[in-house]
Amino acid sequence: MIFEVGVILLGILWAGSLGMFLAYTKKQRQLVEVQARDNALRDQRIKDLGKRLDDYQNGNVKMGEVLHELKAFVAPLPDKLAQLEQRDPSSLSFAQAAKLVGMGASVDELTQSCGLTQAEAELMSKLHRG
Repeated sequence: MIFEVGVILLGILWAGSLGMFLAYTKKQRQLVEVQARDNALRDQRIKDLGKRLDDYQNGNVKMGEVLHELKAFVAPLPDKLAQLEQRDPSSLSFAQAAKLVGMGASVDELTQSCGLTQAEAELMSKLHRG
C-alpha cells in the first residue's frame, strides 16, 4: 500500500512537473516572439534614423556648396565698390547715389541722375537697399 501511494505521489509530482515545464516553455516562446517583434521595430527605427541622417548630411553638403558659390560671388564686391568710389569726381558722388537708393530711387533713376552705368547702378542698388 505504501508502495502504491508512493507511485501515485510520484505520478502526481511528475504530472505537476510536466505541466510546469510546458507552461514555462510556452512563456519562453511568447517572450521570444515579443523580443523578435521588438527587435524588428528597433531595426526599422535604426534604418529610418540612418536615412534621416543621410538626408541631413546631404542637405548640409548642398548648403555648403551654395555658401561657397555665394562667397565667390560676394568676395569681389568690396573691390568693385572701391573702384566705383574712386571714379571721376565730376560725377555725382557714390555717397549721394547711396542716399538716393535709400530714398527709393530706381536703377534707371541712378543711371540718369548720377551718370552711373547700368551695372554700377544695379550694384549700388543691391548694396544700399535695406
